[in-house]
Amino acid sequence: MAKREIGEINAGSMADIAFLLLIFFLVTTTMDVDTGIARQLPPIPEQTDITDVKINERNVFVVLINAQDRLLVNGKPMNVEDLREKAIEFIKSDPDNPELPEMEEVKIDGINKVVLVGKGVISLQNDRGTTYGRYIEVQNELVAAYNILRDEAAMKYFGKEKYDMLNEEQQEAVREVYPQRISEAEPKNVGGK
Repeated sequence: MAKREIGEINAGSMADIAFLLLIFFLVTTTMDVDTGIARQLPPIPEQTDITDVKINERNVFVVLINAQDRLLVNGKPMNVEDLREKAIEFIKSDPDNPELPEMEEVKIDGINKVVLVGKGVISLQNDRGTTYGRYIEVQNELVAAYNILRDEAAMKYFGKEKYDMLNEEQQEAVREVYPQRISEAEPKNVGGK
């Protein structure tokens, strides 16, 4: 009996098929892009003597997140739900209230007026054990406070419902009325373990 030989399979086009599948999956697959928080750091001062800087405590709104994700605002416990309202009160300020930030008169060209602007700075500090979710939640509340006030200023000075509806020059004027001053300290072990 004669043995029958097995025919060869042409595998030349297998590499082409594999290459096409690879290209297909690369083109159709979506990648998650990590997003961060947009912050523009202030420029480095050319010459400053740190010992001469005196900070009035009423001008600083200290938000501290401990390792258990609990908030302390100016040394007092607070729920995240109440943070936005307190931040708005702080940012708006009131010249007649000695517990709120000092105010200064600023000539704003885009409005052609002298406006009282608060000198307050929000200082955000967190523990190394703070969860990222809580950190973002607090950030969102603070930014939302600024957004609400900027929307109010857009209506007051330009008759527009939203800050986003203003042109670039008008937005710049509103940013001068309510400059976003959020100072973030490096995470440290602040307790609450």
